[in-house]
Amino acid sequence: MPTGACSNRIARGILRPVPSPASSPTPDRPPTRARWNILAMLTLISIITYVDRVNISVAARQMMPALGLTQLEMGYVFSAFVLGYALFQIPGGWLGDRWGSRLVLTLAVVWWSFFTACTALSGTLPTAQWLGVLGSLLLVRFLIGVGEAAALPNFNRSVANWFPLNERGLGMGVSIGGIGLGSAVTPPIVAWMMVTYGWQSAFYAAALAGLAIAALWGWYATDRPEQHRGVNTTELAVIRGPAAPSAGPPEPVPWAAFLRTPTVWWIVLSYTGLGYIAYVYMSWFYLYLVEERGFDVLRGAFFASGPFIAITVLCPLGGWVTDRLAASWGVNRGRSRVGCAGMLLSGLCIVAGTQIAEPYAAIAMLSLGAGFLYFTVGAFWASTIDLAPRHSGTLSGIMNTGANIGGTISPTLTPWLAEQFGWNVSLGFAAGIAMLGGLLWLMIRPGDGLKNAE
Repeated sequence: MPTGACSNRIARGILRPVPSPASSPTPDRPPTRARWNILAMLTLISIITYVDRVNISVAARQMMPALGLTQLEMGYVFSAFVLGYALFQIPGGWLGDRWGSRLVLTLAVVWWSFFTACTALSGTLPTAQWLGVLGSLLLVRFLIGVGEAAALPNFNRSVANWFPLNERGLGMGVSIGGIGLGSAVTPPIVAWMMVTYGWQSAFYAAALAGLAIAALWGWYATDRPEQHRGVNTTELAVIRGPAAPSAGPPEPVPWAAFLRTPTVWWIVLSYTGLGYIAYVYMSWFYLYLVEERGFDVLRGAFFASGPFIAITVLCPLGGWVTDRLAASWGVNRGRSRVGCAGMLLSGLCIVAGTQIAEPYAAIAMLSLGAGFLYFTVGAFWASTIDLAPRHSGTLSGIMNTGANIGGTISPTLTPWLAEQFGWNVSLGFAAGIAMLGGLLWLMIRPGDGLKNAE
């Protein structure tokens, strides 16, 4: 970044003064590990995003009678979040590309943490007088979705800046793997808080945790490793490989190049399928265990965490594998092999899980179906960096918009198929989408870059 531009941004309060990386008097000095601290904080943010997303599904049991809401109205509240989340993926990614992930993520976490606390107050806010209790809650959850939409695209922006080519898949796999952990631990914690302190306490506690994480990120993180006083020249040399994006002024988003590149279309379509299947697990897996497999309420809740435990393990593993294969076979084969294999295995596990009569073996297979689905996540998100290093936030926002289109369809279509044709058909349809998404990876070539990109 030119010195004058940087000084202007400092004067506007956007960036703190940029320190030089710690000097390294000897070329063999061990590299610092600041990038792994950045990754740890991204994972914390990932966990809190899903705490703030899942807590309302557990608290809904007490919220509905307290606020006078029906199940149908509560469904509208769930959908309001998804709508805000889907609509602001691309703007959230573009803001990260334009202003940097440090500022954008800090403001985004503060934003959604504030409105998470407002969830507990939605019946008494001024908006409840203007819009009614339901309208107030719809607005609050929509605004939480708007804030959280910036999270994953800016994770990608941070990984693009802070990690070399051979660590990008791992970086996204570990950070997004926090989704599994957040989804697994939230239900029992929220249930305990709800019983002990009331349903509002879960939202206050999550908001405070989010503000603390935002403060930590804003204090420690920088947009680029060159700006961080904890990075020595040896670590900077590790990060700044030949494929890493170099510093420079913001460039116009290459929208036309995105449209002309077939790989962009295929990867968005494949990730749309991933979103459809992911929301099957998030929305209906618990009900499937209770209604179809005959588990009682408590045991069903316990075993419903199985898919998220599998995600916590296999999401980082898939990121590590795609990096290793990309280093050995090249980016195109290294990304596509993991994406194709993971989604095909996901589909096979889901089909097997629906056909196995023994319930615990079925749960194990269905949980692996979720795990293998997220095994591909590192390959998906690293591919957007490979395609457009300078615009990875925007491009990954486009990709994740596709996932949320799939996620918008899934919660409605899944129970309809189950009601009309049975759960085996409903889950089998999801398995077919997974396999189709895997086959699309045969046409995805992120190493070729954008068509006619400047």
